[in-house]
Amino acid sequence: MTTTDWKRVLRSDPVMADLVETYGEVEFAPAESEFERLCTTIINQQLSTQSAAAIRERVFGLFDGEIEPEALAALEHDTLRDAGLSRTKVEYLRNAAEAFRTQDLTREGLAGHTDDEVVDLLTEIRGIGEWSAHMFLMFVLGREDVLPLGDLAVRRGLEDLYGVETRAQMRDIADAWRPFRSYGTLYVWEHYES
Repeated sequence: MTTTDWKRVLRSDPVMADLVETYGEVEFAPAESEFERLCTTIINQQLSTQSAAAIRERVFGLFDGEIEPEALAALEHDTLRDAGLSRTKVEYLRNAAEAFRTQDLTREGLAGHTDDEVVDLLTEIRGIGEWSAHMFLMFVLGREDVLPLGDLAVRRGLEDLYGVETRAQMRDIADAWRPFRSYGTLYVWEHYES
């Protein structure tokens, strides 16, 4: 895939063409650590960007270097709570750590799985819903054709940009971005956050 490919596809949609012009090239690169990125997603669930960043900084500050499943599992419950996590999110992080310890959830381990198969696998982990699975597809596996309509900012951005209200209408709009809906999503986020 080249930049020319996804830009050409997105520019076929006049609204998206304006966003590409306004915001320039977006960065779409998989995270280095699969587990750390999943932890970030769990921490970010249902929090404002600012709150999530503050809690994430405190939680990640508990580790020396990269966040590994074994190291997270070894931390005391109260230590994670003192960093700002709710009881529920402590449980979800521990569930993710256990899943990473017992399954191959690395890029290599999931390379042969379709997007739907990855979503099904991840949502078996208590605390990982469809939104979190879509974030994993995009920001860990680098999948280029993900449309995370479970994300409020994506829905609000599409409502504002296209005047659509239903998820079916949003999917119809985003069909024009295939097979690069992840890039389109990044531009919708840019618009929403500006």
